[in-house]
Amino acid sequence: MSRFVVIGERIHCISPVIRKAMDAMDPEPILKRAKEQIAAGAGYIDVNIGPAESNGPELMKWAVQLIQGECDNIPLALDTANMAAIEAGMTVYNDVNGKALVNSADAGDRKPYLDLAANVGAACICLCSNGSVPGSLDEITGYCMELLEHGLGLGMEAEDMWMDPLFLVCKGQQDKQGQILDAISFFKENGLNSSGGLSNVSNGAPKELRTHLDCAMLAMSMSRGLTSVIMNPNDTAMMNTVKTCDVLLDNYMYADSWLDL
Repeated sequence: MSRFVVIGERIHCISPVIRKAMDAMDPEPILKRAKEQIAAGAGYIDVNIGPAESNGPELMKWAVQLIQGECDNIPLALDTANMAAIEAGMTVYNDVNGKALVNSADAGDRKPYLDLAANVGAACICLCSNGSVPGSLDEITGYCMELLEHGLGLGMEAEDMWMDPLFLVCKGQQDKQGQILDAISFFKENGLNSSGGLSNVSNGAPKELRTHLDCAMLAMSMSRGLTSVIMNPNDTAMMNTVKTCDVLLDNYMYADSWLDL
């Protein structure tokens, strides 16, 4: 059995509370969100510091040491456009509970992020695109194999490249949802791990409808073989979907208390 991995998305510089905390290097709001996500069942915490052009290395080192030091070395996804910040964060990263994730490489301008992951001994989320939205399943699978070949050539293990099919907004790209599911099936058939930003699916929909779209896509994606997702673990409906699918997919032993685990 291999349980699904939830990557908590709530430490993100786009949040006013988190941006203010990062600017001031105030630990309390960041630790509060980290601990809330872990308590809800997150297996990884995404740390998105944004471009961080002025102090990226310093900020990422501080965030990594803060969160891992207070949260039993929870595995982290280091999320920034500043490669030097990821390198700095890795100098203080503790991998006792799991490799760091570099978030993220693609087959275009971001391919060097895969080289970076290989150099620092991290895993990497690999966007199956060249910087734009793929137009077909063949494009997604082609970029997947290009990234896989590149990573293997760098000495990485296939399991350390988490393929991202690029979840797309349903409102406006409804016809592409099946393409995403087929890509996930392709990843599974080739023994590859996978991930992606699930909230893209419901982007632009009314707030009261977003969870319905995301939960349905999550369940369908897990049934096709998705192995992790970037999401808000403090959304109870979303986490209940993960836990229930884990049981139905035989990733976790059934018990009447499955929603409490």
